[in-house]
Amino acid sequence: MDIEGFTRRALVDGDEESVQKSLQNKILEFKDISPQQANQMAEAVLDEVKYTLKIEEHPDESLKNLINYPKSGIGMGKMGVGSRGAGDFFVHRQIAEIVKSSHTDAFINPTAQDDGGVVKAPAGAEEVYITTAVDGIHSRLSEYPFLGGFHVARASMRDVCVMGSQPVAILSDLHLADDGEVGKLFDYTAGVCAVSELTGVPLVAGSTLRIGGDMVLGDRLVSAVGTVGISPHPPTARKRAEAGDVILLTEGSGGGTITTTALYHGLFDVVWETMDISFIQASDAILQAGLLPEVHAMTDVTNGGLRGDAHEISQTTGLGLAFWEDEIRKLVNPKVLEMLENLDIDPLGVSVDSLMIIAPENVAREVENTISGVGVKIGQIGEVDDTGIPRLVGEQGETELKPLFREAAYTKIKKFVGDVQPEDFEEMKQKVEKAAHEAILKKDKVVERIRENQ
Repeated sequence: MDIEGFTRRALVDGDEESVQKSLQNKILEFKDISPQQANQMAEAVLDEVKYTLKIEEHPDESLKNLINYPKSGIGMGKMGVGSRGAGDFFVHRQIAEIVKSSHTDAFINPTAQDDGGVVKAPAGAEEVYITTAVDGIHSRLSEYPFLGGFHVARASMRDVCVMGSQPVAILSDLHLADDGEVGKLFDYTAGVCAVSELTGVPLVAGSTLRIGGDMVLGDRLVSAVGTVGISPHPPTARKRAEAGDVILLTEGSGGGTITTTALYHGLFDVVWETMDISFIQASDAILQAGLLPEVHAMTDVTNGGLRGDAHEISQTTGLGLAFWEDEIRKLVNPKVLEMLENLDIDPLGVSVDSLMIIAPENVAREVENTISGVGVKIGQIGEVDDTGIPRLVGEQGETELKPLFREAAYTKIKKFVGDVQPEDFEEMKQKVEKAAHEAILKKDKVVERIRENQ
């Protein structure tokens, strides 16, 4: 419960007295305190929010612009942000444009829509490519901290691995709401450390804070894990894929998304299927075999499932990709596939955490043998061509492989929300793009002013 956000919204239409009373009642729902103490807390929140609203009365427009943020009028949920579909991809492209506008030098930055970012070591140093990636805990795993920590740590490390980099350090950022049980901190950290111990990559730094300080009541946990990797070779970025390449896929057993699906449908046995590090073992096998320089691209089948990855690779390279449906099905963990099909969840539109490798045919065969040699199942699922269109090839012929507006609905609440693209999506995109452009202009003005004052 965000009591600051509640107060800001309530003040738009309500008088201060009624807002304070409503806020007092909300606080009493969460806090074991007296009505008098709740009223004092409500009064303090109300006063703080009222002070911040006075910025609109300030005569300095540049100060108001600095403190306020550009409004698109579009909410995160309506735009599908975080739901790994067309809306989410569009917003991430706008974020990438803001990063691009900073004119800083990176070997691979967010405009490539890759899993991690890469910088090259400074001139004069040994040729080393440094990869970083960060992932957030699955939002529905707040009540299951160990699982959340395990899967987010593995996801972050996975994003470094697919860039052809060797993970060397993990960082953890943990936020727990004001009423959260402290034991959640320990269980979550143990989950992260389980991945650390299994892979030999140390957890070296982190931060632990409350969500919103005193302003967010409840026990919601959110976190992020970052991983740093190094490589003597240029990264295996998606843009290196070429027509004629072979597409390989390792068996996927899922991570946070599949765990969430299992938990919230009471299919608890499936959770154990997700607890492995086969993805990292497969990546490391390729690295140790010295095959990375010959691999054109690697990615993880996560955000938006194979539909999302196919779309992003095609958009980045301008190439087409043909995927063979029957071969893909063979490379989804049988228990996971059975669950998805029984729940009518599209296996191609949800994160199954497979490693997808794109390489010339002769290299692909070496990769296949190498990964099989460490006990990870792998097979060919398609080919890259110059059609410019990602396609699914099955018994019914070929169909274009498009991302949904949101990733396949894998919980009842997601099925309620749906994955149908809003009719005004193009209008929404224009508003979002305008807000992103305004953020760039704001950044430019602030940077200019700071430089002038130095």
